[in-house]
Amino acid sequence: MKAFVRPMPLLALACALLVFLLPAPVPAEGTEPVDYAVSIQPDPSSDTLKTQVSIGNFIDGDTTHFLASSADFPDGGYFSGRFLAVNTPECTGKIEEYGKKAAAFTKERLENAEKILAESDDGHWNRDSNGTRYLVWVWYLPKGETSYRCLNVELLQNGLAKPHSAGQTRYGDVCTAAVAQARALGLNLWSGQKDPDYWYGNALEVTLRELRLHPGEYDGKKVACSGVITMNSNNCVYMEAYDPETGLYYGLPVYYGYNLSGGGMEILHVGNEVRVVGTLQYYEAGEAWQISGISYRMMKPDDPGNIQKISEGNEPACTPVSIRELTHGSVPVSTDDMQGEAARGEIALACSVSLDNVTVAASYGYDGGTTLICAAEGDSITVRTSDEGPTARELTGKTVSVRGVVFRSEGEYWIKAFTPDGIAAREP
Repeated sequence: MKAFVRPMPLLALACALLVFLLPAPVPAEGTEPVDYAVSIQPDPSSDTLKTQVSIGNFIDGDTTHFLASSADFPDGGYFSGRFLAVNTPECTGKIEEYGKKAAAFTKERLENAEKILAESDDGHWNRDSNGTRYLVWVWYLPKGETSYRCLNVELLQNGLAKPHSAGQTRYGDVCTAAVAQARALGLNLWSGQKDPDYWYGNALEVTLRELRLHPGEYDGKKVACSGVITMNSNNCVYMEAYDPETGLYYGLPVYYGYNLSGGGMEILHVGNEVRVVGTLQYYEAGEAWQISGISYRMMKPDDPGNIQKISEGNEPACTPVSIRELTHGSVPVSTDDMQGEAARGEIALACSVSLDNVTVAASYGYDGGTTLICAAEGDSITVRTSDEGPTARELTGKTVSVRGVVFRSEGEYWIKAFTPDGIAAREP
């Protein structure tokens, strides 16, 4: 996550540096490691602010969206909580070693908690330097337990985070001790070992969100990303992935051309979640960014440059949208490093969507398929089907629901319906 900044006195800076420069004390042989996460407990009598929270969305290892129970919590109670004193590796934009493991750790701990508390570091709910997240200590009560655990400290204790301005916080001494122990035990970030959940190679490991929001930064570069295959059309597959921070799906076409066969094409099967490695470029004719130059070496299936199957049997998201949203709407795309909005159609490119209760105002055949002009509330959009779909005569004047992938031609968004059941006529 992007670091928040506070002024650091020279003495505090020196102390922080010592954590890294001095050898970590090794626990005495035969002694058990200290469980620092439970060595401190929330103090009801302290001047800090506290509220019980429930989970809104898991973002990564050090950020979670919460819903506060306190009626006086700012912003209506729903907030983005940035964990104090820790910095976990990235997994929402550029993916870093142990980022996915830290995110999974946070999710597992909080998902299985009986209660969760958020605590401020002083008498105020303070925001980070971006002004978008509240800085909190996160306490959780495991089911069947009577003592809370401090998740911030637990991340440090397990070597899944590095300290961030920890010495300036109320639990700084415990954080420092937890880091020293994790280093001494060689845990995760301090292990010197490769992260089994990280793909090593010469490609930049990123998310689809990162590529769609900042494509210019990766133009012509070799990238690796993952998503679910929703469609295979014209030597391209279309992949999408959900981003919990913005609450949106992001997608990209992946051009395989005539380079793949056999095992490679089996990996790119619709419904598979895959990891692809290739070059990001702008495809003028398709008016979209795409990944090309992918490969599959059958004799080296574990080659980090190969396409890889992660899972199978996944369904397309088919996010519900209206015609007006796609053609004229906008959506917020605020993240840690940017605030703003984007055209809904632009974000939906290469993603699966669904339109419900639209009228087929006109239709005609093309290249063995059918083109429909679908309308609702004064807006219209083009929908195209393959020759396996319903005919123009069968659909004209009908009210239908459409499921398919968003494309763009000559600046206009349109939808290619799934085959063969991407268009369903409503019964009269």
